Amino acid sequence: MPLVTSQEMLRAALEGRYAVGAFNANNMEQVQGIVDAAVEERSPVILQVSQGAIRYAGLDFAAAMVKSAAAEADVPVVLHLDHGTDFDQNVRCLRAGFTSLMFDGSKKPFEENIATTARVVHIAHVCGIPVEAELGCVLQSTDGVTEAEVCDAMTQPGEAKEFVERTGCDSLAVAIGSVHAMREAEAELNIELLKEIRQIIDIPLVLHGSSGVKESSEVEAIQHGIAKINVATMLNQAFTVALHKAIAADPENVDPRKFLLHSREAVKEVVRHKMRLFGSSGKITGSGYVSPTKVERSVKIGGLEA
Repeated sequence: MPLVTSQEMLRAALEGRYAVGAFNANNMEQVQGIVDAAVEERSPVILQVSQGAIRYAGLDFAAAMVKSAAAEADVPVVLHLDHGTDFDQNVRCLRAGFTSLMFDGSKKPFEENIATTARVVHIAHVCGIPVEAELGCVLQSTDGVTEAEVCDAMTQPGEAKEFVERTGCDSLAVAIGSVHAMREAEAELNIELLKEIRQIIDIPLVLHGSSGVKESSEVEAIQHGIAKINVATMLNQAFTVALHKAIAADPENVDPRKFLLHSREAVKEVVRHKMRLFGSSGKITGSGYVSPTKVERSVKIGGLEA
């Protein structure tokens, strides 16, 4: 089916107290594994294109893989920009057919984050596309962060309320204790902080860096407003571990497809597990999802044509 937007998908998750998995895909096998799991689990799914994937495959090629997989699937698939770097990149993704955008201004001053997010929201909403923003900062494990630094970077409820009101963003990524690129699920989320944010914000909330979060903590967070959960590192781990095992088992093989079949299957099984954990399995209703293919995307803003 055609790509859909994330607007109705995340609102349904928020109201139904489950979360939609947003899975980062870097190559064909990962895209196929993610979508295959969604079809088998009858689950809505978000495929994310990260900055690393854009550098590796190119924006148009990465988007084309997701579009092709979605066209063959009979479940709703969203193509989402993960951690958009600036306004211009969001415009390029809008032109490329993305059905969900993100501007990550979490490391910028508060007012600058608001200003750029609001610009992205304006142009995206003209085209019927929702926007995720980020406030607070989910740090990188590779930076050797301390527990105190993680706490200092967490989202402040009062700022979050003002941010959402002034930007009009459709979903908000919050920093509540997770850390990007952790290889072990050790982090406990600050559920009390999440509750405070949820009490004053009525839009879907997003959890980044979930690969390093204890699953019990993820499940609890879903009950308090987390409607989208990003999964990346865990998929890369499954992919590469399966690849290593396949090569070790048949070192004389020179056909990479025989190895990559194992990696694709490993990714699918991780996605399947997460969909069941998040509660999205079996949540396809058959209606209520909007395809943006009919939306006119010829708006010009700041010299760039969307």
